[in-house]
Parts: sequence; C-alpha cells; structure tokens
Amino acid sequence: MANIIAVIWDCDKTLVDGYMQDPIFEEYGVDPRTFWNEVNALPAKYAAEGVKVNEDTIYLNHFIRYAKEGIFAGLNNAKLREFGKKLKLYKGIPDIFEKTKHLFDDVKSCREYGIEVEHYIVSTGFAEEIRGSVLMPYVEEIWGCELIETETPEGGRVIGEIGYTIDNSTKTRAIFEINKGVNKLENMSVNTTVPEELRRVPIENMIYIADGPSDISAFSVVKRGGGATFAIYPRGDMRALKQVEQMRQDGRVEMFAEADYSEGTTAEMWIINKINQIAERIKRNEREKILGNISDAPGYLY
Repeated sequence: MANIIAVIWDCDKTLVDGYMQDPIFEEYGVDPRTFWNEVNALPAKYAAEGVKVNEDTIYLNHFIRYAKEGIFAGLNNAKLREFGKKLKLYKGIPDIFEKTKHLFDDVKSCREYGIEVEHYIVSTGFAEEIRGSVLMPYVEEIWGCELIETETPEGGRVIGEIGYTIDNSTKTRAIFEINKGVNKLENMSVNTTVPEELRRVPIENMIYIADGPSDISAFSVVKRGGGATFAIYPRGDMRALKQVEQMRQDGRVEMFAEADYSEGTTAEMWIINKINQIAERIKRNEREKILGNISDAPGYLY
C-alpha cells in the first residue's frame, strides 16, 4: 500500500487572496458589502419566522435568489468554472502544489516505500469554481458546495438548487473521507468500519492549512490525530495575525505565516519541511516493521 502524505487546504484567504465570489461580484456589478450584509441578516430574519438556518451556507440560497431574479443572469456551473480562471491566488500558488507533488520523484528511499504527496481542497465555497482554476492539475479531490442547475423561462440554465454543502463542521467529515479513501477505494464510505492501520491516509500523515477560527474543528481533528496544522494570515492584516497567534497559543496550530508561498518564504519552507519530516517518520516505521519480522538466519550446529 502507498504511504500517502495529504496536504489539505482551505480555499478563501488561504489559497485565494480574498473570496472566490469576488470575480462574480465584479462581473455583475454587485457590491460585495451589500451582498454579505444581506446574507448576515438572514439568520435573524428566519429566526423571527421560527426557522433555523446554517450560517455557513445560507449564502448559497442568496446566490440562487440573485440568479433567479436576473441579478446574476445566466450564472450556471459552466460560468462558475470560467470564474475559477479569474481567482486571485496568493504568490507561490500553484507552484508549491507542483513542487510538493513531485518532491519525492527522484528520492529512491521514498519510492521504495511508496511515499507520495497528494493535495486536497476542503472549502465552503463553490466546488465548480475551484475546478475551473489553475489548481486542478495538482488536486486529487475537492470538497465544496455543489449547485444544481434549473431551466429559465427563456430556455437557458441557471443555478437553482443546492446539491451538496460543506460547512465549518462538515469539513471534519471530509477529513475522515480522505482518511478512509472515500472516492479512491471501491465501496468505501465515511461510515465504513476500517481498522486504523488499514486506512488509506492516516491522520498523522495529514497537514491541514487554513486561515482562521472557522477551521478550528478541522484543526482539532488533525492535531488530535497526530497530524500537522498551519495557519495563514494576509500580509498587513493585524487583526488576522492576532487571530492566528491566539490559535497557536491555544494549541490549535503549530505554526503560522504570512500568506505567501513563494520559494524561501516561511510558509513554503515550513510546509516542505513538514512533508519531509512525515516522510522520514514513514520510512523509519517501515524499516522497523521489516526488522521486526526478520528472524535470525540458522547457524551451524556443533
């Protein structure tokens, strides 16, 4: 079995400088502050009607409303993929994906033990938009929000229903799906009983990278399982820096750095160093397994 090291990324403010919805707002001339203020008011509005909503994903309903009302005219999955090409990624992205994915290609000792690096994205944003980005050649799987298209009266197609959602809590489900190999192994689901030693990606072989408090549940699952956790903050954002520093003090993350993955930056070096540390541990454990199952060669009897 291959020894997989999984690097799991949040998207907005971790890979993307800002939010992935920004290119959509710009295209349709919608003020982002107005839109998000309307979204933030929805939980209280519906609570007054006796309805509880998921604050992480209620924005999807508002996007669908804007699309149906013609504000986001013609917004469908194909257009979301096109918007993915316009994402403003942080420096060093996707270079660090490519570099780490092939980090062990020429390392004989890693090839002998089947050590590979895989990248995953787990986001509360649009999966289709990520699929349209330059990240896709390097990403194994995406967990994000999926939207179903409906026909317009004019015969076109527009986002009209919610198909699948990821919120800040269900990100932990995605971690366990990566852990067990859901979508990689036949007949495997998150509820399948699999002994820890037979799971495709042990949590201790995971690195989770995200930007803030909304990822605390995911940070906790990975850290508790022996994996590595790393936080990112935008350059010059003192408030964000204080948040990630507090998470470090609270033991949520091991390390944090400015959101720049260019060669030689703290983020780039820490991630590569952590991958190498995990690889060395895997090799050490594999050697111990082999030595532990070797019996002494028979000698001469006198």
